Amino acid sequence: MKRALVTGGSGGIGSAICSRLGRDGHHVYVHANRGVDAAREVVAGIVAAGGQARGVSFDVTDAGATRAALDEVLGEGPIQILINNAGVHDDAVFPGMSAEQWHRVINTSVDGFFNVTQPLLMPMIRTRWGRIVNTTSVTALTGNRGQVNYAAAKGALNAATKSLALEVASRGITVNAVAPGIIATTMSDGVFDAETIARLVPMKRAGLPAEVANLVAFLVSDEAAYITAQVISINGGMI
Repeated sequence: MKRALVTGGSGGIGSAICSRLGRDGHHVYVHANRGVDAAREVVAGIVAAGGQARGVSFDVTDAGATRAALDEVLGEGPIQILINNAGVHDDAVFPGMSAEQWHRVINTSVDGFFNVTQPLLMPMIRTRWGRIVNTTSVTALTGNRGQVNYAAAKGALNAATKSLALEVASRGITVNAVAPGIIATTMSDGVFDAETIARLVPMKRAGLPAEVANLVAFLVSDEAAYITAQVISINGGMI
């Protein structure tokens, strides 16, 4: 059994990843910041299915609070599977984008990646086995109007993925990014109607959170031990 932490574990994609990792026999720490009640439901579902899970709550942009929470988690043993899934949208065309909108999105994805990953890395290295998966976005690969901040944040994560993978490759740790396209979650509800999806996606449907979770589950498995430094997009053929 490996110990896994999923940030943003209360959201649509995050909860699907947590549930899948729980079914695969991992002990799952389901992280949430505002969605604490939703995270409790995810934990309850994993436990009801016979798995092991518990919730953790902190703001990934707050370095001190994050470190304190992670120290408590590490007191129970090293994390060997880390899914950096926390992220936010705050869309606006760039000429009208506020500094607050820019920094909120950048800080959550980029500072959040550092604040969570860096403290967990040495304990992971000592085990000589680890899997890090960063959830990014097809927007980082193609661009999207009104999402300069989001594209910049997720593009930075793609670049960090490749560099970190090179640093830890000899230690039995892989680092990859999963870049979803349009996925059917509450975050995408009302943003993409059926006509828009049919126009943008060759498969003419939104992806399912479980399909993203299936990819993540493969990347954290022993079968994916030779896959690292990759950005893998799951988008129904958008690119």
